Amino acid sequence: MTRVIHTAQALVDAVMEVPGLPRRGGNVMASSYRRYAGGAVTILLAAARSGARAVHAGAVGTGPNGDLIRQALEADGVSLSAEPVLDVDTGVCVVLVEPGAERTFVTTQGAEREITVDSLAMSAPTAGDLVCISGYSLVGRTTEPLVTWLDTLATGVHVVLDPGATFVEVPPAVRDAVLARTTVWTGNAEESAALAGVDGITESAEVLATLLPEGAVVIVRDGPRGCLVRSEGRQVFVPGHPRRPLDTNGAGDTHTGVLLAERAAGAGWADAAVRANAAAAIKVTRRGPDTAPTRAEIDAFLRG
Repeated sequence: MTRVIHTAQALVDAVMEVPGLPRRGGNVMASSYRRYAGGAVTILLAAARSGARAVHAGAVGTGPNGDLIRQALEADGVSLSAEPVLDVDTGVCVVLVEPGAERTFVTTQGAEREITVDSLAMSAPTAGDLVCISGYSLVGRTTEPLVTWLDTLATGVHVVLDPGATFVEVPPAVRDAVLARTTVWTGNAEESAALAGVDGITESAEVLATLLPEGAVVIVRDGPRGCLVRSEGRQVFVPGHPRRPLDTNGAGDTHTGVLLAERAAGAGWADAAVRANAAAAIKVTRRGPDTAPTRAEIDAFLRG
């Protein structure tokens, strides 16, 4: 069975709801605080809850944060292919959520950055597997081992790039090497436009297709409006499901996880995007990055 394998950082999200960001040097009182397993975990949980075999190939530390990551993954049947990083704990992403669901992040670095070519290789991808990489892994000490490992992947392994906000700032040589190996691009409208250099999701998708290998798939998410899917030279807009957001943290990752789970099960990209859009719409009505819906919940949403 095709697997969804994620190589990126699993972090602990320390989420605080605030009335607004403080001025520089100021203070603000949070109305709530909670710790979640986040980062790559969100995509993996979303994929597993839609029936995929999901594997985390990144690094997880030893300590309270690493324990939280392992517990969250194991609860949904997600396996970890690498050994724990000894004597170093996993890092934290502080997330400030404002009333309109806008999010601001401050991230530390820990064991999740301690990947090697050998540790990544323990996931042992085979033809048909969907290997996810993040633009955030192309910053700092995770860059070299990840790019080196990508060159070792067998023919037929699909590389799925979630660019994040940092990808456009990656050194050109690294960026070009990753794009040359990417078979699926899935990014939001802002990230896609930043690399393409043009506005509009249709225009961005057309430009991005010229930067990727022949036959690559381009998916551009446009928030509650839906997403554009470019596959086999055709572009299809898949409408979304606008909802009043409670927490947008993890919505894009939930979309990606469900999209890849459906693809792993044999669905076409546009059909997979229908369910991914529904999953993201459900997610924004729930607090926390680990609240991706199950397959049954997506079914019920679409019936409704």
